[in-house]
Amino acid sequence: MSLINKMLQDLDARGGQPGAAASAPEIRVVPAPERSFPWLRVALIAGLVVVLGGSGYMAWRLKNVQQAPAEEIPLDLSKAPVVQAAPPPPAPVDAVEPVAVELEPVAPVAEPAPAPKRVAPVVKREVAKPAPVRAAPKPAPGRVETTTQRGESSYRRALASLEDGRVSEAIEHLQAALRLEPRHDAARQTLVSLLIEAKRPEEAIRQLGAALALDARQPAMAMLLARLQLERGSPGIDTLMRTLPYAAGNGEYHGFLAGALAREGRHREAVEQYQAALRTAPQNGVWWMGMGLSLQQEKRTPEAIVAFQKARDSASLTPELQAFVDRKLKQFAQ
Repeated sequence: MSLINKMLQDLDARGGQPGAAASAPEIRVVPAPERSFPWLRVALIAGLVVVLGGSGYMAWRLKNVQQAPAEEIPLDLSKAPVVQAAPPPPAPVDAVEPVAVELEPVAPVAEPAPAPKRVAPVVKREVAKPAPVRAAPKPAPGRVETTTQRGESSYRRALASLEDGRVSEAIEHLQAALRLEPRHDAARQTLVSLLIEAKRPEEAIRQLGAALALDARQPAMAMLLARLQLERGSPGIDTLMRTLPYAAGNGEYHGFLAGALAREGRHREAVEQYQAALRTAPQNGVWWMGMGLSLQQEKRTPEAIVAFQKARDSASLTPELQAFVDRKLKQFAQ
């Protein structure tokens, strides 16, 4: 406790108590300022008391441990006192007069603009779309589709396939339509045209023959069939003669039949057909020239000369045919 008393005396002397130095003549006594509560002294004294008390307690514990037998030494340290230091008191704060401080305005710093994000370009791939399939109109529920209606449906499917460029598929649909409805003239004509373009003349001839067998009153079909037959070495005259009764007044038909007859050496019949054709088109130079050749073969020279002159004067011949007619006229003049 002597150490504590000495510290208290020192602290008391520092706190402004008059001592030996106070009586010195050269030193003037200054009136002590108004004392505030001694927080610092109280905190220091409390801390010393806690430290000394804890030190004494620990010394007493160590002494008892040394005197006690080894097997009776307590090992439970959880009951040991924990020394906690008292928090220091807050230091006195003297009142300070507020001082106005002028601050220069600081220009705001502009935030850097965010860098644009790089986005990978999106590549659009065009994918070829399949051609739409146009379905034939379906019959109403509960209604049975007739054979004619089924044939018409196949014909429409053929037209849709043809529009999309699927020629082989269109031919199959047309053939199916004709099996269902053999008298479907539009389907037959379309099929024949496709077969000819596809270099399939034999199939075209069969289709034309089937059409004329069903109905011979089709001059255009008969002429087309006869032309294909002529190209393949057949005269085709029989085909034309079967339809001739239904081609009255058809100049093209008569002129075509006249040429086929003249090719087979049947010039008398050919002259008759040329005359029928020229009644519909008197200025057709080709028919006049053809009739002149057949009249020449029939030994009907005066009539042949007149026919060649008509051909020359028609001004409808090609330069090659015009030269041929001029040579014929010169031959007759000699």
